[in-house]
Amino acid sequence: MCGRTACSLAADNLRRACAYRDRRGQRRQPDWVRQERYQPSYNKGPQSSGPVLLSRRHLHQDADSSERVLMDMRWGLVPSWFKQDNPSKLQFNTSNCRSDTMLSKSSYKGALLKGKRCVVLADGFYEWQQQQSGGKQPYFIYFPQTKDAMDKEVEGDEEWKGWRLLTMAGIFDCWEPPGGGEMLYTYTIITVDASKDVSFIHHRQVRAGKGVAGMPAILDGDEAIRKWLDFAEVPTQEAVKLIQPTENIVFHPVSTFVNNIRNNTPECVARIELGAKQEVKATPSNKVMLGWLKSSQEGSPQKKENDLPKWTSQFIHSPSPKKTSASVLQQWLGKQGQPAAKKHKA
Repeated sequence: MCGRTACSLAADNLRRACAYRDRRGQRRQPDWVRQERYQPSYNKGPQSSGPVLLSRRHLHQDADSSERVLMDMRWGLVPSWFKQDNPSKLQFNTSNCRSDTMLSKSSYKGALLKGKRCVVLADGFYEWQQQQSGGKQPYFIYFPQTKDAMDKEVEGDEEWKGWRLLTMAGIFDCWEPPGGGEMLYTYTIITVDASKDVSFIHHRQVRAGKGVAGMPAILDGDEAIRKWLDFAEVPTQEAVKLIQPTENIVFHPVSTFVNNIRNNTPECVARIELGAKQEVKATPSNKVMLGWLKSSQEGSPQKKENDLPKWTSQFIHSPSPKKTSASVLQQWLGKQGQPAAKKHKA
C-alpha cells in the first residue's frame, strides 16, 4: 500500500517540473487550480491534501482533453454518490485502490468509467519493513535521479532540471454536500503487487482473502502519463493496461523520525546508516542537521549504481546516460537551503 508520501517542491517549481507537450506539440506548463491551498510537505498522509494532474476538460467541457491542470485535492476518495452530510463519516478506507478490484468496487468503478483519472505527484513515498525485533524500518522510494538534476537550479521558464517527480496513477471524484456548499475533490492512489526490487520491504504474511501487500502503480514517462490523463482519447479499457508494477525505482532507509506525521523537515527523506544509533529531534539545530546530512552520505546499504535501471523521459525530459545514486537526494536538498553534505574521501 501507499500510506505516506513527500512532495516538497514549491508551487511554481512543481508547475515547471510538470511541463509537457500538448496535442499540437507545443511546450506547456499546467495551470494551477486553487494554488493557494497547496502546502509542500516531506510527510503527507491520508486525509491531508496533495497535488495531482488531471485533464483540463474535467473542469471545462470545451477544453482540449490533452491540456493539463494542477489541483490540490484531499487524499482519500469520497464517492460522488455518498449521501452523508460529512465526508468523514465514510466508513471504509479509500486512500488506496487495489488494481484488481478497481472496476468492481462501487467506490471507484463509477469514477473510473467516467474517465476521472489523475496523476498523483510526489518526491517519493515511504514504506515500512517489519523487523525481527518487532519494530519497523522505514524506507523512502523514488525514481532514479540524474546528476544533472542536482548540479543546478534553472530559473524562469527554462526546462526543469531539478528533482524528477514520482508520478502515480490515481482516480479522483467530486463530492457535493447534500445541503449544498463547496465541492470536495478527493483522490485515491491505485496499487499493484510489489515489484521485485522492493518486495523485501513489502513482504508480509498473506492474510486470508487479503492478497499480497502492494505498491503504487507508477506511470513511467510522458506517454504513459498522456494516455492515463487523456480520457477523451484513451478509453478506460486501454488506460488500465498501464497499471502494472515497475522496476524503475530506487530506495534508501530513513530515520523513524518520519513515523510521526507531525514531523515535516528534510530529515524525513535523509538516508541513514542501518544499525547506527539515531538521535533525532523534531526541531534540530544546525549542528544536528549537518550531522544527519553527513551520515546520509556514508555507508548505507543501497542499490549499486550499475544496478540502477535506465529510465525513460518524464514529461519532456530527455533520457540521460549519466550515473545516478540514492545519495543525490541529499545534494538536491542541500540546494534548497540546507547545509551541503560532505563529500566522500577518496
